[in-house]
Amino acid sequence: MTKKRLIVIGGGAAGFFCAVNAARLNNALEVVIIEKTSKLLSKVKVSGGGRCNVTHHCFSIAEMVKKYPRGESFLKKAFHHFFTKDTIEWFNERGVKLKTEADGRMFPATDSSQTIIDCLMREVNKYGVEILMNREVKQLTKSNGQWIVDFGNDKVEQADYVCIASGGYPKAMQFDWLKKMGNTIQDPAPSLFTFNMPGNAITELMGITVERVSVKIIGTKLSESGPLLITHWGMSGPAILKLSAWGAKELAICNYQFAILINWLPDFNENSLREKFQQIRFDIAAQKIVNRNPFGLPQRLWQYLLQQSGINEDMRWADLPAKEQNKLIKNLCAQEFAVSGKTTFKEEFVTAGGITLSEIDHNTMQSKIEPNLFFAGEVIDVDGVTGGFNFQNAWTTGFIAAKAIANSASS
Repeated sequence: MTKKRLIVIGGGAAGFFCAVNAARLNNALEVVIIEKTSKLLSKVKVSGGGRCNVTHHCFSIAEMVKKYPRGESFLKKAFHHFFTKDTIEWFNERGVKLKTEADGRMFPATDSSQTIIDCLMREVNKYGVEILMNREVKQLTKSNGQWIVDFGNDKVEQADYVCIASGGYPKAMQFDWLKKMGNTIQDPAPSLFTFNMPGNAITELMGITVERVSVKIIGTKLSESGPLLITHWGMSGPAILKLSAWGAKELAICNYQFAILINWLPDFNENSLREKFQQIRFDIAAQKIVNRNPFGLPQRLWQYLLQQSGINEDMRWADLPAKEQNKLIKNLCAQEFAVSGKTTFKEEFVTAGGITLSEIDHNTMQSKIEPNLFFAGEVIDVDGVTGGFNFQNAWTTGFIAAKAIANSASS
């Protein structure tokens, strides 16, 4: 009996997970990973500052799917096949223990992404998965029931099954080779990026983190809360990254020129803060405003907000005029910033868009257009916010495809 052959296009998390699990689940399957660059698992290596944010400590599918701006209902079904607990067990069975941080992100106990890479490479070696590097697929065609993977220069590989795990493409034209097979593509747009504020005085406070703010994009329904980091080019941190994910499509349309409102004190609005100010002015009337920051904001940020509100540093709480007080209240609860452009967040870029989900069977990851063609990972129109959600999508879709291919090759 001749061995059935699976080619996985893409040497990232989803591609590796599909390849090693298909080879493990069916030892009569010959499995090949094709990677277009000279690097394997490059996102795994840099994720989480080199620690690899493997998944998120969430065991409710209904809760987990809320973290995906695109793909929520698709994953609601797919997660029934392979979910967070399965990821944790899978790595645990291979000697990789995961630990949970206070914000729910899960990392290898070693705090090194190399642990995850080594684990996946051991599986590759154990099950005889072949890896071909520096091979870019130019075309995928079918002939007599076999897939022909064409690299140009008369170089081709044949396979019974193909799983495309090539990651997200930033430009629509990069999907052309997939469109030729009848797939519909949701136009790509960057997700998980930071906001640029060129020339804004706030950038002088670079390095300051505020533990909880709320941020709203003016003219939209988009708002998020969480930690915010001021950088030398603008703003970053979880609150901003979550906004960039949910607003990926809208912000691309306006070419990243928009305005945001920041509430530095999300427990207050302007009215409730005005009442609080009356109490503060009574309690600490004789103290200098600059020395007594009653809200626990970082001191440099407090001084900046006083300057922006036209308040003299020598002024006491008792002497604060109504006009300046109102300005300070406005700046604390609804300070407006113009955003002009974006910056990729470290190496953890994610692309929204990809293969339209209605063309993929969530039980098998098989194309509904072409039999024996499968998809996994970011190439499909699924993307999550930051925190391990994009990797969980990679493990889940990679595993489902692997199992379906292994079963098909046995029958």
